[in-house]
Amino acid sequence: SSVLPRRDPPLRVQKDHPSEQVIGDINDRVTRNSKTSVKELMGVSRYECYTSLIEPKNAKEALKDECWILAMQEELEQFTRNNVWELVPEPSSGNVIGTNWIFKNKTDEFGNVTSNNARLVSQGYTQTQGIDFDETFAPVARLESVRIFLSIACLIKFIIYQMDVNSAFLNGILHEESYVKQPEGFKDPKNPNHVYRLKKALYGLKQAPRAWYECLTMYLLEKGFKRGGVNQTFFALRTNVDLLAVQIYVDDIIFGSTSKKLVNHFVKLMSSEFEMSLVGELSYFLGLQVKQ
Repeated sequence: SSVLPRRDPPLRVQKDHPSEQVIGDINDRVTRNSKTSVKELMGVSRYECYTSLIEPKNAKEALKDECWILAMQEELEQFTRNNVWELVPEPSSGNVIGTNWIFKNKTDEFGNVTSNNARLVSQGYTQTQGIDFDETFAPVARLESVRIFLSIACLIKFIIYQMDVNSAFLNGILHEESYVKQPEGFKDPKNPNHVYRLKKALYGLKQAPRAWYECLTMYLLEKGFKRGGVNQTFFALRTNVDLLAVQIYVDDIIFGSTSKKLVNHFVKLMSSEFEMSLVGELSYFLGLQVKQ
């Protein structure tokens, strides 16, 4: 008897991928994958796309991979839900900022790829101060502050949780008039020469971190939190007997409390205002592996 060679399914590559042929509806929300390892998933099926292990170098490479196309669609869906921009004719005067796609695999503490993240960023280096932006400074927590936060949690003996805000910068309100070009691979077929007028901050804009920090700070202060005096990225909420502590690092949030009720209260508070992608016990943060 003879053994037939195994044949893998053919790989079809579409060059110059037109936006109207992008798989699925761009407005459909995409469900992120669970933290099951890629090796385990591959044991179930060899032909189903779960996550891509390869990070594309540019949009043309990404548009050849269904996993990355879905990630790009999810990013643009965030823009729609947050009312980030509107398509308008290109202004006769003013700087129109370019955009780039950034592709990054998110891994867990064991190095397994958990999701493919596509982020559309602006070419902020082309901005002109005084015209495209004014203030840019936003407080950033020092690594020492994060370590002190972890030490306090060990001392008081409460569990620390991590919270990810989906495309956090997209929540920041812009006060300047800013325009960006349409993203590669997703140009409007009816208005290919139009540009987007930004209503909210876009990653890459020089004023984006400040806009997000102001948005989050204002919300927490309105809800009764107190901001740290020296560390202005630390927020606390006290009751008669319990404490809820929150540490912000740009768009990452870690928090903990002596009361489980306060933990649930904070999760509901944030979820009612922002779209969350992950809420769970902290295990890995800023290169630090945490065991609780």
